[in-house]
Amino acid sequence: MIPCYKSIKLLTDKVFALALLFLFSPLMLFIALVVYMEQHRIFFIQTRPGYLGTPFRMYKFSTMDNDRDKPDIERITLLGFWLRKLSLDELPQLWNILKGEMSFIGPRPFLMEYLPLYSKHHMQRHLVMPGITGLAQVTGKNNVGWTEKLDMDVYYTRHINFFLDVKIVLLTINYFIRGCPGSYPATKFAGYYSDRH
Repeated sequence: MIPCYKSIKLLTDKVFALALLFLFSPLMLFIALVVYMEQHRIFFIQTRPGYLGTPFRMYKFSTMDNDRDKPDIERITLLGFWLRKLSLDELPQLWNILKGEMSFIGPRPFLMEYLPLYSKHHMQRHLVMPGITGLAQVTGKNNVGWTEKLDMDVYYTRHINFFLDVKIVLLTINYFIRGCPGSYPATKFAGYYSDRH
């Protein structure tokens, strides 16, 4: 690992987040307007576990309607489908990066309710900042089992370095070009028995 890489990464994250917020501000304003016209709200805001499991409020563009009686997959709007397919719903998380709550690259911050379900081994995923993209996402997104996904998060935590981050960035660009297959809501983590067949 490059000496002090985590500190360098924190600084470069904030610099790039600020630059991208400036660059994409017209697009984000347009998306916000269209989402509001469709749903009468703009953001989906949810508390997620961050570094060391500390809760923070994560921001996304809203992609689902308000009918909570339907399964999540049926609540995705037409606009929401395309925002998810192109990962544009994640753009508001640039603000989370500026606030020092997230990184561009790291384990995805899952639901708070999952914390008691993790093994001690998988709790190590919270030893680094959560990310917008990560090793598990570019390796299979929602199409791999939970145990495998969490194992990849721990692998990243233990092997975090500049070259691994570059690899994840390149794979993320490839996923973006391909339209991010597997962008539907993931099956909820219900414990390790859920991965057994």
